[in-house]
Amino acid sequence: KLNVLIFNHFISFISVLSLFHSVGKSDISLYLKIIKGGLMRRTLFYNVQVWDASREFVEEGMHILVEGDRIKEISDKPIKTTETLRINCKGKTIIPGLIDCHCHVVMSSLDIRELQDIPLTLMTVKASTIMRDMLMRGFTSIRDMAGADWGLAEAVEKNLIVGPKIFFSGRALTQTGGHGDSRQRTHIGLEPCACSNGLNFTSIIADGTSEVRRAARDELRKGATQIKVMASGGVSSPYDPIDNIQYSEEELSAIVQEANSWNTYVAAHSYTSKSTQHAINCGVRTIEHGNLIDRETADLMASKNVYLVPTLITYDALDRKGAQLGLPQTSIEKLQRVKDLGQNAISLCREAGAKVGFGTDLLGTLQSEQSAGLRVQNEVDSARDVLVSATSVNAQILNKTNELGVVAVGAKADLILVNGNPLDEISLLFKPDETLDVIMKDGEIYKNALN
Repeated sequence: KLNVLIFNHFISFISVLSLFHSVGKSDISLYLKIIKGGLMRRTLFYNVQVWDASREFVEEGMHILVEGDRIKEISDKPIKTTETLRINCKGKTIIPGLIDCHCHVVMSSLDIRELQDIPLTLMTVKASTIMRDMLMRGFTSIRDMAGADWGLAEAVEKNLIVGPKIFFSGRALTQTGGHGDSRQRTHIGLEPCACSNGLNFTSIIADGTSEVRRAARDELRKGATQIKVMASGGVSSPYDPIDNIQYSEEELSAIVQEANSWNTYVAAHSYTSKSTQHAINCGVRTIEHGNLIDRETADLMASKNVYLVPTLITYDALDRKGAQLGLPQTSIEKLQRVKDLGQNAISLCREAGAKVGFGTDLLGTLQSEQSAGLRVQNEVDSARDVLVSATSVNAQILNKTNELGVVAVGAKADLILVNGNPLDEISLLFKPDETLDVIMKDGEIYKNALN
Protein backbone atom coordinates (compact mmCIF):
# COMPACT_ATOMS: atom_id res chain seq x y z
CA LYS A 1 0.00 0.00 0.00
CA LEU A 2 2.88 2.35 0.80
CA ASN A 3 4.46 1.72 -2.61
CA VAL A 4 1.15 2.46 -4.35
CA LEU A 5 0.75 5.68 -2.34
CA ILE A 6 4.28 6.83 -3.21
CA PHE A 7 3.73 6.00 -6.88
CA ASN A 8 0.45 7.96 -7.01
CA HIS A 9 2.05 10.98 -5.38
CA PHE A 10 4.95 10.76 -7.86
CA ILE A 11 2.54 10.76 -10.81
CA SER A 12 0.72 13.77 -9.34
CA PHE A 13 4.06 15.53 -8.89
CA ILE A 14 5.13 14.88 -12.50
CA SER A 15 1.72 15.99 -13.84
CA VAL A 16 1.96 19.32 -12.06
CA LEU A 17 5.58 19.83 -13.08
CA SER A 18 4.53 19.45 -16.71
CA LEU A 19 2.39 22.56 -16.29
CA PHE A 20 5.40 24.75 -15.48
CA HIS A 21 6.29 24.96 -19.17
CA SER A 22 3.03 26.79 -19.87
CA VAL A 23 2.62 29.04 -16.82
CA GLY A 24 4.26 32.21 -15.64
CA LYS A 25 6.26 32.71 -12.48
CA SER A 26 3.20 34.10 -10.71
CA ASP A 27 1.46 30.72 -11.07
CA ILE A 28 4.35 28.55 -9.86
CA SER A 29 3.65 29.23 -6.18
CA LEU A 30 0.05 28.10 -6.74
CA TYR A 31 1.14 24.80 -8.24
CA LEU A 32 3.70 24.25 -5.49
CA LYS A 33 0.84 24.53 -3.01
CA ILE A 34 -1.13 21.99 -5.06
CA ILE A 35 1.81 19.61 -4.86
CA LYS A 36 2.03 20.15 -1.13
CA GLY A 37 -1.69 19.55 -0.71
CA GLY A 38 -1.54 16.44 -2.91
CA LEU A 39 1.18 14.90 -0.75
CA MET A 40 -0.76 15.44 2.45
CA ARG A 41 -2.89 12.45 3.36
CA ARG A 42 -5.20 14.43 5.61
CA THR A 43 -6.19 17.99 6.46
CA LEU A 44 -7.59 18.99 9.84
CA PHE A 45 -9.48 22.26 10.24
CA TYR A 46 -9.75 22.97 13.98
CA ASN A 47 -11.46 25.62 16.08
CA VAL A 48 -13.62 26.49 13.09
CA GLN A 49 -17.11 27.85 12.59
CA VAL A 50 -19.17 25.75 10.18
CA TRP A 51 -22.16 26.59 8.01
CA ASP A 52 -24.16 24.92 5.29
CA ALA A 53 -27.85 24.97 4.31
CA SER A 54 -28.72 22.38 6.96
CA ARG A 55 -27.69 24.87 9.67
CA GLU A 56 -29.75 27.95 10.46
CA PHE A 57 -26.68 29.63 11.97
CA VAL A 58 -22.97 28.90 12.10
CA GLU A 59 -21.81 26.25 14.56
CA GLU A 60 -18.80 27.33 16.59
CA GLY A 61 -15.91 25.35 18.03
CA MET A 62 -16.02 22.62 15.38
CA HIS A 63 -13.32 20.38 13.93
CA ILE A 64 -13.31 18.90 10.41
CA LEU A 65 -11.04 16.12 9.17
CA VAL A 66 -10.59 15.69 5.43
CA GLU A 67 -9.15 12.45 4.12
CA GLY A 68 -8.58 11.97 0.42
CA ASP A 69 -11.30 13.80 -1.51
CA ARG A 70 -13.99 13.41 1.20
CA ILE A 71 -14.92 14.82 4.57
CA LYS A 72 -13.98 12.06 6.99
CA GLU A 73 -15.17 13.46 10.33
CA ILE A 74 -16.92 16.48 11.85
CA SER A 75 -16.93 16.91 15.62
CA ASP A 76 -17.42 19.47 18.35
CA LYS A 77 -14.54 17.75 20.18
CA PRO A 78 -10.86 17.75 19.14
CA ILE A 79 -10.03 15.11 16.53
CA LYS A 80 -6.88 13.07 17.08
CA THR A 81 -5.02 12.17 13.91
CA THR A 82 -1.48 11.80 12.60
CA GLU A 83 0.33 12.82 9.41
CA THR A 84 -2.06 15.71 8.97
CA LEU A 85 -1.90 19.29 7.77
CA ARG A 86 -3.41 21.19 10.68
CA ILE A 87 -5.08 24.56 10.06
CA ASN A 88 -6.09 26.78 12.97
CA CYS A 89 -9.38 28.41 11.98
CA LYS A 90 -10.16 30.57 15.00
CA GLY A 91 -12.53 33.38 13.97
CA LYS A 92 -13.06 31.84 10.52
CA THR A 93 -15.95 29.97 8.89
CA ILE A 94 -15.96 26.94 6.62
CA ILE A 95 -18.76 26.86 4.06
CA PRO A 96 -19.29 24.61 1.04
CA GLY A 97 -17.52 25.55 -2.16
CA LEU A 98 -19.69 27.90 -4.21
CA ILE A 99 -21.46 26.70 -7.36
CA ASP A 100 -22.24 28.85 -10.41
CA CYS A 101 -25.06 27.18 -12.34
CA HIS A 102 -24.93 29.37 -15.43
CA CYS A 103 -21.60 30.34 -16.95
CA HIS A 104 -19.69 30.20 -20.24
CA VAL A 105 -15.99 29.51 -19.87
CA VAL A 106 -15.19 29.44 -23.60
CA MET A 107 -17.00 32.66 -24.49
CA SER A 108 -14.11 35.08 -24.24
CA SER A 109 -15.83 37.91 -26.13
CA LEU A 110 -19.01 39.91 -25.55
CA ASP A 111 -19.70 39.74 -29.28
CA ILE A 112 -20.29 36.03 -29.79
CA ARG A 113 -19.74 36.38 -33.53
CA GLU A 114 -16.08 37.09 -32.82
CA LEU A 115 -15.71 33.55 -31.49
CA GLN A 116 -15.79 32.16 -35.02
CA ASP A 117 -12.42 33.82 -35.67
CA ILE A 118 -10.71 32.36 -32.58
CA PRO A 119 -8.85 29.04 -33.05
CA LEU A 120 -10.01 26.33 -30.68
CA THR A 121 -6.51 26.09 -29.23
CA LEU A 122 -6.55 29.77 -28.25
CA MET A 123 -10.12 29.45 -27.01
CA THR A 124 -9.03 26.63 -24.71
CA VAL A 125 -6.09 28.58 -23.29
CA LYS A 126 -8.35 31.54 -22.57
CA ALA A 127 -10.87 29.22 -20.93
CA SER A 128 -8.17 27.78 -18.67
CA THR A 129 -7.40 31.28 -17.35
CA ILE A 130 -11.09 31.98 -16.79
CA MET A 131 -11.54 28.71 -14.89
CA ARG A 132 -8.50 29.23 -12.70
CA ASP A 133 -9.85 32.64 -11.68
CA MET A 134 -13.26 31.10 -10.90
CA LEU A 135 -11.70 28.60 -8.53
CA MET A 136 -9.73 31.37 -6.83
CA ARG A 137 -13.05 33.12 -6.15
CA GLY A 138 -14.26 30.04 -4.26
CA PHE A 139 -16.36 28.50 -7.03
CA THR A 140 -15.47 24.82 -6.85
CA SER A 141 -18.15 23.67 -9.31
CA ILE A 142 -19.76 25.28 -12.34
CA ARG A 143 -22.45 24.39 -14.84
CA ASP A 144 -21.38 25.55 -18.28
CA MET A 145 -24.39 26.39 -20.38
CA ALA A 146 -22.91 26.32 -23.88
CA GLY A 147 -19.38 25.77 -25.11
CA ALA A 148 -17.43 23.65 -22.64
CA ASP A 149 -17.02 20.00 -23.52
CA TRP A 150 -15.70 16.70 -22.23
CA GLY A 151 -12.12 17.71 -23.00
CA LEU A 152 -12.18 20.71 -20.67
CA ALA A 153 -13.97 18.77 -17.94
CA GLU A 154 -11.47 15.92 -18.23
CA ALA A 155 -8.50 18.31 -18.16
CA VAL A 156 -9.77 19.72 -14.86
CA GLU A 157 -10.46 16.23 -13.51
CA LYS A 158 -6.88 15.17 -14.27
CA ASN A 159 -5.38 18.41 -12.88
CA LEU A 160 -4.04 19.43 -16.29
CA ILE A 161 -6.01 22.65 -15.89
CA VAL A 162 -6.69 24.35 -12.57
CA GLY A 163 -10.37 25.10 -12.23
CA PRO A 164 -13.74 24.07 -10.79
CA LYS A 165 -15.55 20.87 -11.63
CA ILE A 166 -17.41 21.38 -14.90
CA PHE A 167 -20.94 20.12 -15.51
CA PHE A 168 -21.24 20.92 -19.19
CA SER A 169 -24.12 21.15 -21.64
CA GLY A 170 -21.96 20.91 -24.73
CA ARG A 171 -23.63 22.79 -27.55
CA ALA A 172 -26.97 24.46 -26.93
CA LEU A 173 -29.81 23.39 -29.22
CA THR A 174 -31.37 26.23 -31.20
CA GLN A 175 -33.93 26.42 -33.95
CA THR A 176 -33.20 28.21 -37.20
CA GLY A 177 -33.36 31.91 -36.37
CA GLY A 178 -33.27 31.17 -32.65
CA HIS A 179 -31.15 32.60 -29.85
CA GLY A 180 -28.20 30.37 -30.72
CA ASP A 181 -28.30 31.11 -34.46
CA SER A 182 -25.83 33.97 -34.84
CA ARG A 183 -25.34 33.87 -38.61
CA GLN A 184 -25.39 37.09 -40.55
CA ARG A 185 -28.59 37.67 -42.51
CA THR A 186 -26.49 37.54 -45.66
CA HIS A 187 -25.49 33.94 -44.93
CA ILE A 188 -27.39 31.37 -46.92
CA GLY A 189 -27.92 27.87 -45.51
CA LEU A 190 -26.42 26.30 -42.41
CA GLU A 191 -22.88 25.78 -43.66
CA PRO A 192 -21.33 29.14 -42.68
CA CYS A 193 -22.36 28.60 -39.06
CA ALA A 194 -21.66 24.89 -38.96
CA CYS A 195 -18.04 25.19 -40.08
CA SER A 196 -17.00 28.18 -37.98
CA ASN A 197 -15.05 27.36 -34.84
CA GLY A 198 -16.69 29.48 -32.16
CA LEU A 199 -20.32 29.24 -33.19
CA ASN A 200 -20.07 25.52 -33.90
CA PHE A 201 -18.58 25.08 -30.43
CA THR A 202 -21.41 26.82 -28.58
CA SER A 203 -24.62 25.95 -30.42
CA ILE A 204 -26.13 23.63 -32.99
CA ILE A 205 -29.05 24.47 -35.25
CA ALA A 206 -31.65 21.71 -35.32
CA ASP A 207 -35.24 21.81 -36.60
CA GLY A 208 -37.96 19.17 -36.47
CA THR A 209 -38.31 16.26 -34.07
CA SER A 210 -35.84 14.02 -35.93
CA GLU A 211 -33.13 16.67 -36.03
CA VAL A 212 -33.53 17.74 -32.40
CA ARG A 213 -33.47 14.12 -31.25
CA ARG A 214 -30.25 13.51 -33.14
CA ALA A 215 -28.71 16.74 -31.83
CA ALA A 216 -29.62 15.92 -28.22
CA ARG A 217 -28.37 12.37 -28.56
CA ASP A 218 -25.09 13.61 -30.00
CA GLU A 219 -24.44 16.00 -27.11
CA LEU A 220 -25.30 13.25 -24.63
CA ARG A 221 -22.99 10.87 -26.51
CA LYS A 222 -20.19 13.39 -26.05
CA GLY A 223 -20.76 13.46 -22.30
CA ALA A 224 -23.11 16.40 -21.70
CA THR A 225 -24.44 16.31 -18.15
CA GLN A 226 -27.61 18.14 -19.20
CA ILE A 227 -29.09 19.54 -22.41
CA LYS A 228 -29.64 23.24 -22.98
CA VAL A 229 -32.29 24.55 -25.36
CA MET A 230 -33.11 28.03 -26.52
CA ALA A 231 -36.82 28.49 -25.79
CA SER A 232 -37.06 32.26 -26.34
CA GLY A 233 -35.21 35.19 -27.82
CA GLY A 234 -32.15 36.58 -26.07
CA VAL A 235 -30.03 39.66 -25.49
CA SER A 236 -26.84 38.64 -27.29
CA SER A 237 -28.51 37.28 -30.44
CA PRO A 238 -28.97 39.98 -33.08
CA TYR A 239 -32.27 39.19 -34.77
CA ASP A 240 -34.73 37.23 -32.62
CA PRO A 241 -37.18 39.24 -30.48
CA ILE A 242 -36.94 38.71 -26.72
CA ASP A 243 -40.60 37.72 -26.50
CA ASN A 244 -40.83 35.07 -29.21
CA ILE A 245 -41.35 31.39 -28.45
CA GLN A 246 -38.74 29.05 -29.86
CA TYR A 247 -39.22 25.37 -30.59
CA SER A 248 -42.59 23.70 -30.97
CA GLU A 249 -44.22 21.51 -28.36
CA GLU A 250 -43.28 18.42 -30.36
CA GLU A 251 -39.64 19.47 -30.66
CA LEU A 252 -39.16 20.47 -27.00
CA SER A 253 -40.93 17.35 -25.77
CA ALA A 254 -38.70 15.19 -27.96
CA ILE A 255 -35.57 16.83 -26.50
CA VAL A 256 -36.84 16.29 -22.96
CA GLN A 257 -37.58 12.66 -23.75
CA GLU A 258 -34.03 12.11 -24.98
CA ALA A 259 -32.56 13.73 -21.86
CA ASN A 260 -34.81 11.66 -19.61
CA SER A 261 -33.63 8.54 -21.40
CA TRP A 262 -30.11 9.37 -20.21
CA ASN A 263 -31.38 10.08 -16.67
CA THR A 264 -30.72 13.78 -17.00
CA TYR A 265 -32.72 16.90 -17.80
CA VAL A 266 -33.23 19.93 -20.03
CA ALA A 267 -32.42 23.53 -19.10
CA ALA A 268 -34.26 26.18 -21.08
CA HIS A 269 -33.09 29.69 -21.89
CA SER A 270 -36.33 31.62 -21.48
CA TYR A 271 -37.36 35.17 -20.57
CA THR A 272 -41.13 35.58 -20.84
CA SER A 273 -44.11 33.95 -19.17
CA LYS A 274 -45.33 32.49 -22.46
CA SER A 275 -42.02 30.88 -23.40
CA THR A 276 -41.42 29.70 -19.83
CA GLN A 277 -44.84 28.10 -19.46
CA HIS A 278 -44.39 26.50 -22.87
CA ALA A 279 -41.04 25.04 -21.80
CA ILE A 280 -42.35 23.82 -18.43
CA ASN A 281 -45.35 22.13 -20.02
CA CYS A 282 -42.91 20.28 -22.30
CA GLY A 283 -40.98 18.96 -19.29
CA VAL A 284 -37.90 21.17 -18.84
CA ARG A 285 -36.40 21.20 -15.35
CA THR A 286 -34.63 24.57 -15.07
CA ILE A 287 -35.46 28.01 -16.42
CA GLU A 288 -32.41 30.12 -17.19
CA HIS A 289 -32.88 33.89 -16.65
CA GLY A 290 -36.70 34.11 -16.49
CA ASN A 291 -36.67 37.90 -16.00
CA LEU A 292 -40.10 38.56 -17.50
CA ILE A 293 -42.16 35.86 -15.78
CA ASP A 294 -45.37 36.64 -13.88
CA ARG A 295 -46.91 35.19 -10.71
CA GLU A 296 -48.92 32.59 -12.62
CA THR A 297 -45.70 31.29 -14.15
CA ALA A 298 -43.95 31.25 -10.78
CA ASP A 299 -46.83 29.21 -9.36
CA LEU A 300 -46.50 26.76 -12.25
CA MET A 301 -42.77 26.45 -11.59
CA ALA A 302 -43.42 25.66 -7.94
CA SER A 303 -46.09 23.06 -8.75
CA LYS A 304 -43.82 21.32 -11.28
CA ASN A 305 -40.68 21.57 -9.10
CA VAL A 306 -38.93 23.64 -11.77
CA TYR A 307 -35.89 25.68 -10.74
CA LEU A 308 -35.20 29.31 -11.62
CA VAL A 309 -31.54 30.08 -12.32
CA PRO A 310 -31.32 33.88 -12.27
CA THR A 311 -28.33 35.66 -13.80
CA LEU A 312 -28.68 39.18 -12.40
CA ILE A 313 -25.04 40.21 -12.55
CA THR A 314 -24.79 39.88 -16.33
CA TYR A 315 -27.40 42.62 -16.86
CA ASP A 316 -25.84 44.83 -14.22
CA ALA A 317 -22.36 44.44 -15.73
CA LEU A 318 -23.51 44.79 -19.34
CA ASP A 319 -25.42 47.95 -18.48
CA ARG A 320 -22.31 49.48 -16.93
CA LYS A 321 -19.63 48.26 -19.32
CA GLY A 322 -21.20 46.59 -22.35
CA ALA A 323 -21.02 49.47 -24.81
CA GLN A 324 -17.36 50.24 -24.18
CA LEU A 325 -16.47 46.56 -24.47
CA GLY A 326 -18.09 46.14 -27.87
CA LEU A 327 -21.58 44.84 -27.09
CA PRO A 328 -23.56 45.36 -30.33
CA GLN A 329 -26.17 48.12 -30.31
CA THR A 330 -29.01 45.68 -30.95
CA SER A 331 -28.05 43.80 -27.78
CA ILE A 332 -27.82 47.03 -25.78
CA GLU A 333 -31.37 47.89 -26.80
CA LYS A 334 -32.64 44.42 -25.83
CA LEU A 335 -30.82 44.66 -22.51
CA GLN A 336 -32.90 47.65 -21.44
CA ARG A 337 -36.05 45.56 -21.57
CA VAL A 338 -34.90 42.83 -19.18
CA LYS A 339 -32.21 44.33 -16.94
CA ASP A 340 -34.43 45.67 -14.16
CA LEU A 341 -36.89 42.77 -13.91
CA GLY A 342 -34.71 39.86 -12.83
CA GLN A 343 -35.07 40.69 -9.14
CA ASN A 344 -38.86 40.71 -9.50
CA ALA A 345 -38.72 37.20 -10.96
CA ILE A 346 -36.80 36.00 -7.89
CA SER A 347 -39.35 37.61 -5.55
CA LEU A 348 -42.23 35.97 -7.40
CA CYS A 349 -40.57 32.56 -7.19
CA ARG A 350 -39.82 32.98 -3.48
CA GLU A 351 -43.46 33.91 -2.81
CA ALA A 352 -44.71 30.95 -4.86
CA GLY A 353 -42.31 28.47 -3.26
CA ALA A 354 -40.31 27.78 -6.42
CA LYS A 355 -36.64 26.98 -5.89
CA VAL A 356 -34.11 29.65 -6.86
CA GLY A 357 -30.52 28.87 -7.79
CA PHE A 358 -27.62 31.15 -8.65
CA GLY A 359 -25.92 31.91 -11.97
CA THR A 360 -23.88 34.66 -13.60
CA ASP A 361 -23.91 34.24 -17.42
CA LEU A 362 -20.91 36.56 -17.83
CA LEU A 363 -18.95 36.75 -21.08
CA GLY A 364 -15.52 38.04 -22.01
CA THR A 365 -13.71 40.30 -19.59
CA LEU A 366 -16.88 40.62 -17.52
CA GLN A 367 -16.11 37.17 -16.08
CA SER A 368 -14.23 39.07 -13.35
CA GLU A 369 -17.63 40.22 -12.00
CA GLN A 370 -18.59 36.69 -10.90
CA SER A 371 -18.34 37.34 -7.15
CA ALA A 372 -20.41 40.50 -7.61
CA GLY A 373 -23.25 38.21 -8.66
CA LEU A 374 -23.67 37.35 -4.99
CA ARG A 375 -23.93 41.04 -4.18
CA VAL A 376 -26.60 41.73 -6.79
CA GLN A 377 -28.71 38.73 -5.74
CA ASN A 378 -28.36 39.88 -2.13
CA GLU A 379 -30.21 43.05 -3.13
CA VAL A 380 -33.39 40.98 -3.37
CA ASP A 381 -32.53 37.94 -1.21
CA SER A 382 -31.23 37.60 2.33
CA ALA A 383 -27.60 36.61 2.80
CA ARG A 384 -28.68 33.14 3.88
CA ASP A 385 -30.94 32.70 0.84
CA VAL A 386 -28.12 33.71 -1.49
CA LEU A 387 -25.73 31.25 0.14
CA VAL A 388 -28.30 28.45 0.04
CA SER A 389 -28.93 29.17 -3.65
CA ALA A 390 -25.20 29.13 -4.49
CA THR A 391 -24.56 25.91 -2.57
CA SER A 392 -27.42 23.56 -1.68
CA VAL A 393 -29.95 24.49 -4.37
CA ASN A 394 -27.34 24.50 -7.11
CA ALA A 395 -26.12 21.09 -5.93
CA GLN A 396 -29.70 19.84 -6.33
CA ILE A 397 -29.74 21.23 -9.87
CA LEU A 398 -26.53 19.33 -10.60
CA ASN A 399 -28.10 16.16 -9.15
CA LYS A 400 -25.31 16.11 -6.56
CA THR A 401 -27.30 16.50 -3.34
CA ASN A 402 -25.38 15.20 -0.30
CA GLU A 403 -22.15 15.30 -2.32
CA LEU A 404 -21.70 18.97 -3.24
CA GLY A 405 -22.95 22.15 -1.59
CA VAL A 406 -22.82 20.65 1.88
CA VAL A 407 -20.42 20.26 4.82
CA ALA A 408 -21.15 16.70 5.93
CA VAL A 409 -19.37 13.42 6.54
CA GLY A 410 -18.97 11.57 3.26
CA ALA A 411 -19.47 14.65 1.10
CA LYS A 412 -16.86 15.87 -1.35
CA ALA A 413 -14.25 18.03 0.37
CA ASP A 414 -15.11 21.16 -1.63
CA LEU A 415 -14.67 23.80 1.06
CA ILE A 416 -13.76 27.44 1.43
CA LEU A 417 -12.49 29.00 4.64
CA VAL A 418 -13.73 32.57 5.05
CA ASN A 419 -12.04 35.07 7.34
CA GLY A 420 -15.19 35.96 9.25
CA ASN A 421 -18.84 34.93 9.12
CA PRO A 422 -20.41 35.33 5.64
CA LEU A 423 -23.87 34.61 7.05
CA ASP A 424 -23.63 37.89 8.98
CA GLU A 425 -21.49 39.66 6.40
CA ILE A 426 -21.95 38.20 2.92
CA SER A 427 -19.81 41.03 1.53
CA LEU A 428 -16.83 38.94 2.66
CA LEU A 429 -17.43 36.81 -0.44
CA PHE A 430 -17.39 39.84 -2.75
CA LYS A 431 -13.60 40.22 -2.31
CA PRO A 432 -12.27 36.66 -2.35
CA ASP A 433 -8.62 37.63 -2.80
CA GLU A 434 -8.69 39.25 0.63
CA THR A 435 -11.10 37.07 2.61
CA LEU A 436 -10.81 33.47 1.40
CA ASP A 437 -7.97 31.97 3.41
CA VAL A 438 -8.28 28.40 2.13
CA ILE A 439 -9.81 27.04 -1.06
CA MET A 440 -10.13 23.25 -1.24
CA LYS A 441 -11.56 21.13 -4.03
CA ASP A 442 -11.71 17.34 -3.84
CA GLY A 443 -9.53 17.50 -0.74
CA GLU A 444 -6.76 19.34 -2.60
CA ILE A 445 -5.73 22.76 -1.34
CA TYR A 446 -5.46 25.32 -4.13
CA LYS A 447 -5.05 28.33 -1.88
CA ASN A 448 -3.72 28.44 1.66
CA ALA A 449 -3.01 31.89 3.07
CA LEU A 450 -2.49 30.53 6.59
CA ASN A 451 0.30 27.93 6.27
